[in-house]
Amino acid sequence: MSDLNFILKLIDVAKSHLQRGKAHQGAIGDETSRVLGLLQTVPPLTGVFSPNTHPLTRHLEAAFGAASPATADLVAAIRPVASILPWTYGYEKRDDFPGLENAMGWAEIIGPEAPFRSQSVCLGLTLIGPETLYPAHAHPAVELYYVIAGNAQWTAAGVTHTNPPGTFILHPSEVIHTMKTGGEPLLALYTWSGTDVKTTSYFTHE
Repeated sequence: MSDLNFILKLIDVAKSHLQRGKAHQGAIGDETSRVLGLLQTVPPLTGVFSPNTHPLTRHLEAAFGAASPATADLVAAIRPVASILPWTYGYEKRDDFPGLENAMGWAEIIGPEAPFRSQSVCLGLTLIGPETLYPAHAHPAVELYYVIAGNAQWTAAGVTHTNPPGTFILHPSEVIHTMKTGGEPLLALYTWSGTDVKTTSYFTHE
């Protein structure tokens, strides 16, 4: 199977897991349905998937080991293409969080700047190394997370929960949120939707 076919398989498996969110009542169910509608057709491939040696990828194997049986098929779909996904870190360096740029980041597969170009929806993976705080940040897009591996603490609007694999988390537009890992890394699927999926996240320093 070619790399592109493996990527398309990953997208299909990701969508199958997102389907589970439709069973949720309220905002998570509504957002899942909205995102799946936007992802019904995979957008044109305008970029490339190439070998990526971002420092955060050193946490991938540990993340795969922190998955659960409920997300094992998603890990199996990620593994063959993990090293060619567009892992990156988009913030400026912070003196109060030295090395953060090497401990966390994301790989956007579908989105405004992703290999599969879309101006209306994003689909990607977030990876955060162990014992790492993703500081308070926000963004205009509505964000839906699905935890693949790890049991991080998620805080949004001042409320903290520990969310295990298989959990959905919704961040409305401009809601300030953080994620904090313990002894294991966090790997999560994410989507962005709304009127602005192009403006990147920004630290709020709160």
